[in-house]
Amino acid sequence: MPHRRRHELSCQARFLTFSCYHRLQLFNNDAIKDALVRAIDEARDRHGFLLTAYVVMPEHVHLLLFPDLAVANVTDILKSLKTGFAMKVIKRWKAMSPPAPILDRLDHHGVTRFWQRGGGYDRNIYSREELNEKNKYINENPARRGLVSRPEQWHWSSAGWWQGIENQRIDMDRF
Repeated sequence: MPHRRRHELSCQARFLTFSCYHRLQLFNNDAIKDALVRAIDEARDRHGFLLTAYVVMPEHVHLLLFPDLAVANVTDILKSLKTGFAMKVIKRWKAMSPPAPILDRLDHHGVTRFWQRGGGYDRNIYSREELNEKNKYINENPARRGLVSRPEQWHWSSAGWWQGIENQRIDMDRF
């Protein structure tokens, strides 16, 4: 698979999408969705990026962020977030008695994979209009898919924060 070149530009928003291995719905469990939201928050603290929108869907994740290139680039952010999270979940699934049945579907030539290979979708955002469009797309994704009737009902996204709901899992006051 060819290596995707990322365009790292200062003060530029990035729209990122990454998927579960074979687009399996590995985020059907609320505890796993909660754990990923915590991991996103920890990555934000560790790598200093501004998070403007996010959503955890059953088989993929969208992030809209502004990386602080003095601290970390998008490749480093995603590697840190995805690798650490996947290792924890897979370790937990393997420790179950019996091991979680999903593990059989995650085998790739003897390696257990959580995430789809490749860099995912990565788009630089060049205008305020495009930033607003991606923000809306991310926040409305669960309602478009019929997971909830209103976007702010999906607890694993930034939609509630944008609607003024205070009990969001990620504190986005830094934006």
